[in-house]
Amino acid sequence: MLRRLASRCARSLGVRGGARPAAGLRHLGRSPRRRASDAPRNQPPSSEVVARPVGVCSMMRLPLQASPQGLDAAFVGVPLDIGTSNRPGARFGPRRIREESVMLRTTNPSTGALPFQSLSVADLGDVNVNLYNLQDSCRLIREAYQKIVAAGCIPLTLGGDHTITYPILQAMAKKHGPVGLLHVDAHTDTADKALGEKVYHGTPFRRCVDEGLLDCKRVVQIGIRGSAMTLDPYRYSWSQGFRLVLAEDCWMKSLVPLMGEVRQQMGGKPMYISFDIDGLDPAYAPGTGTPEIAGLTPSQALEIIRGCQGLNVVGCDLVEVSPPYDPSGNTALLAANLLFEMLCVLPKVTVV
Repeated sequence: MLRRLASRCARSLGVRGGARPAAGLRHLGRSPRRRASDAPRNQPPSSEVVARPVGVCSMMRLPLQASPQGLDAAFVGVPLDIGTSNRPGARFGPRRIREESVMLRTTNPSTGALPFQSLSVADLGDVNVNLYNLQDSCRLIREAYQKIVAAGCIPLTLGGDHTITYPILQAMAKKHGPVGLLHVDAHTDTADKALGEKVYHGTPFRRCVDEGLLDCKRVVQIGIRGSAMTLDPYRYSWSQGFRLVLAEDCWMKSLVPLMGEVRQQMGGKPMYISFDIDGLDPAYAPGTGTPEIAGLTPSQALEIIRGCQGLNVVGCDLVEVSPPYDPSGNTALLAANLLFEMLCVLPKVTVV
C-alpha cells in the first residue's frame, strides 16, 4: 500500500522515477550537469489527487532535490536566528512556511503567470547553518549560494533572520556584480554595529555597501517606519543614494504608481528582492521579531511584488517569520503566498 501511495505521489509531482529527498545542501554541485530546459518540470500535486496532509513537508509539496543542477529556480531554507536583536524564533520560519504552503496551487489567475509550465523548480532543503557561530553561518550560507547561482538556478529563500541576506548578496555579487535591491521592511537595516558586533540582522545592507555588493542608485527601501534614537535615522541610506519610501507615504493608497517608478529605476540590470515580513502591519503579520505598528497591507505587498514583473530578478528572500509568535499560522501563510508571488515574477515565467 505504501509503495502504491509513493508511486501515486511521484506521478502527481511530475517526478520521473521518484525524487530522492535531501536534508540539506551539503552535496550541492555533485550531480551531473543538465540543462534546465531538458529536465522534467515538477508540479505541486493537486489536492484532488493527493490529500494536503500527505507527503514530505517541502515548499508547495515540490520534490526535494540535493543539487541545483537542472533547475531554473529553487526554494531554499536558511533556519538562522542568532542575529536577532529582540524576539527569536525565525530559525523555525522555513519549516512553518513550508507547512502553510500546502494551500498554494500551480497558477496565478490574478496575473496570468504559469511558473511551473515555464520553469523547473524544486525545494533544495536547508542550508546547514552553525547556530553557535554567526560568522561561520555566514560563510556556510555564502558558499551554498555560490554553488546555487553558479548552476544558473535562481534562489527563493525562506528565512531566517535578516542577517542571511548579507552572505546571499555576497554570492549574488560574485556572479552578477553589484545588484539593485528592492527592500521591503519596517527598518533600513543599515546600522553599523550593536554591542560591538558588526554583523547581525540590523546591519546587512551596511555591510553590503561596505563591500560594494549593491548598485546604490538602484536601491529602494519601502515600508520604513517606527521610533528611533535620533530625528534623522535615515541619514545613512540617503547619503548612499538609496530611495526611501516611508510607510506613512503608503497609507491608504495603491502602490502601483510607485512600482512603475521602481521599474524604471531598476532598468534591465540584475536586481534582488529582500522582503522582511515586519514590513507588513503586525495586524496581518504578528509572528515576527521586531514588529512596528502602522505598516503595509497584504494587498500592498502583492502590488510591490507583482510590480517586479519584467525585471531581471536574480534572487529573492522572505525573512523574519517567527512561528512562536504566530499561533494562528497566518504570518507563515502570508509568507508562503508572497514567495509564490516572487516565483511568478521571475524572468522566463510565461504570463498569459
